Amino acid sequence: MEENKPILFIVNPIAGNLNKDQLIIQVKKNIAKTGSECELYKTCGDEDAAKISSLISKITPSRIIVAGGDGTIKMTAEILADFDLPLGIIPAGSANGLAFNLGLTILPLSRQIEIALGNHFKQIDILDINGEYCLHLSDFGVNAELIKNYHFSNIRGKFGYLLHSIPTLIRSKYPFEFEINTENACFKKKGILLAFANFGKYGTGANINPHGKPDDGVFEIIIFKEFDILEIFKTLRNEDDLDPEFAEIIQATHAKVRCNTPVAFQIDGEYIGEKEEIEVNIIPKKLKIATPPN
Repeated sequence: MEENKPILFIVNPIAGNLNKDQLIIQVKKNIAKTGSECELYKTCGDEDAAKISSLISKITPSRIIVAGGDGTIKMTAEILADFDLPLGIIPAGSANGLAFNLGLTILPLSRQIEIALGNHFKQIDILDINGEYCLHLSDFGVNAELIKNYHFSNIRGKFGYLLHSIPTLIRSKYPFEFEINTENACFKKKGILLAFANFGKYGTGANINPHGKPDDGVFEIIIFKEFDILEIFKTLRNEDDLDPEFAEIIQATHAKVRCNTPVAFQIDGEYIGEKEEIEVNIIPKKLKIATPPN
């Protein structure tokens, strides 16, 4: 850690259920032990990206630590496209998919803070989807429809997802039709869900991309062909292989996807809207993240 340079600590005060006041106190104490100053920024929803970018230019921090969910982390990663700075993550949102994939969510808060301030890093790839960053998983179809319904609900947490799952499946117009063009081939596929994966798992724990790696320079396109409850349970048990009759995986560095009708689409747990066409490109080793040393 660079001496005498401050550490920028970004906190989303309304994300998740973690007590942010106690968290701020604890993080500040740990930063003080390193000999650095803590520069605190609380997101407010009003031009946060521009304000954070300006603050980074002003104070030139040695690193950034984010306490929030996938949305806050994604915003920060997009800001870091203009800066060569490492990112530490303290999972504190309602959705913590990236932190879950990095093995952070199972750790106590004290250990999460140690890792965020530590010197073990992973350079991960990022997906560029229509000019927007995707850090772990994005998809068309029933999962995006579920996220949309959950977003407009007053019931949070896993129970909220469960409550909306059956009505979403009943109302969904699957199977959807997709035309997929990669650097190697062109495919026409039908399915209930088409995912673009940089990591292996959704934040729920479902392992849809068992062999995916976030630093291998490729992403996986996963086509789920039909709704099969037994195969879905297998993803929750972390089984290494998916039945090819249930799901098909294609590796790529570039893809264009067209749908015959607009289909619900999400990026990193955020509902984007109904899309008919997207373009996906891999950006190799774009983001430097503090990770557990295993």
